[in-house]
Amino acid sequence: MGRDGFWPVYHPAGHDQELRVALEDLRTGRWMAMRTVLARADGNWALRTSRSQVLAAAAAASDVVQTWRAEDPGNADAMMMRARVAVERALQARRRRHPREKELAESAREAVRLAAHSAPDDPVPWVCLLALAQLDEQQLRQEQQVAPPDPTLPHGPWQFLREAHVRDPFNREACHRMLQFFYARAGGSLADALHFVQWAAASAPDGSAVLVLPLYAYAAHHRLQRERLQAADPLARQQWQRIHIVRDVDRALHRWFRHPGEVLRPPLDLNHLAHALWAGHRFSEAADVFRAIGQYATHQPWEDTADLSGRANLAEGAFVWARAQCLAAAQAEPARGARYR
Repeated sequence: MGRDGFWPVYHPAGHDQELRVALEDLRTGRWMAMRTVLARADGNWALRTSRSQVLAAAAAASDVVQTWRAEDPGNADAMMMRARVAVERALQARRRRHPREKELAESAREAVRLAAHSAPDDPVPWVCLLALAQLDEQQLRQEQQVAPPDPTLPHGPWQFLREAHVRDPFNREACHRMLQFFYARAGGSLADALHFVQWAAASAPDGSAVLVLPLYAYAAHHRLQRERLQAADPLARQQWQRIHIVRDVDRALHRWFRHPGEVLRPPLDLNHLAHALWAGHRFSEAADVFRAIGQYATHQPWEDTADLSGRANLAEGAFVWARAQCLAAAQAEPARGARYR
C-alpha cells in the first residue's frame, strides 16, 4: 500500500460500471445484463468490441452464452458472443497445449463464419479471425499468406484486418490481434512487429487507441531482453528516452490521451502510456495519466518493471511506487516554479 493509503484494483471492466454489473451477473450464470450492455453499445463498434472481448474471457469457463443462445435464438449479439467464446477457448487450448486444440480452432472458425453471416456490418467476427490467425504459426492456411498493403511489411492475414477496418476504421483489438500474429508466427521477428505498429500508428486519426500500439511493442522488446538475459537490465529505462520512442510516446499522449473528444481509454492502454512516461522520466506528464487510471491498474507492463518472477504483488508494488513518484513530482513542480519567479 502507498503512503497515501492507495492500493490498485484489478478488474477487467475498469471504469465501465455497466460492464462490471454484466460480469457479476455472468459469473452467477445470468445473461440478461450481458445482452443489455452489448445492445447499449450498438453502433459504437469500439465499445462493443471491447465489451465483448472482456465478456468472452469471463464466459469461456461456463455455458452461459450457450444458454442465452438457446433462450434467445434470433439475437445476433448472442451469435457473436458464441463465436467470441469459441475463439477464447481455442486460444486457451493452444496456451495449454490441449490435445483438442485443432478441433476447437475449427469449431471456432465455423462459429465466426455464422456470426459474420448473421451480422454483416459487425467488425467483431473479423477480429475473431485475426485472433485465430495466431494459431497457424507455420502460416499453412492461405489466408495467412496475403500480400501486405506496404512492401516493407510481411505477408499475413491482411484481408481480415481490411474487413475489420471497413466496418470500424482502426479497430483497436484488430490491430492488437495483428500484432500478436506477428509475434506468434514461426520465423517472425521483432522487426516485423515494429514495422507493423509504426505503419498502423502513422495513419491512425486523433483519438484512436491505435496511437498507443507502438508502446506495446517497445514493452514487449524490453520483456524479451529480460527473458534472454534472465536478469533485469539496468539500462532498460533508457530505451524510453530514444528519439523515435519519445516521438511515439508524444503522439499517444497528445493525440490520444489529451484528445478533447469522447475517446475509449482502456485501462491497459492508460497503464502502458503511464509506464512509458514514467520510464522516460516524464513524471509530471505521467501524473496526469495516473490520475485518469484511478485505481484500475493492470499487471502489464508493471510486471516487467518488477522482476522475472511474475509475482503479482511485485507488479502492484511497481505500479504504486511509480504512481507515487510521479504524483509527488507533479505536486512539487508548481512550488519549484514559484521559487524562481
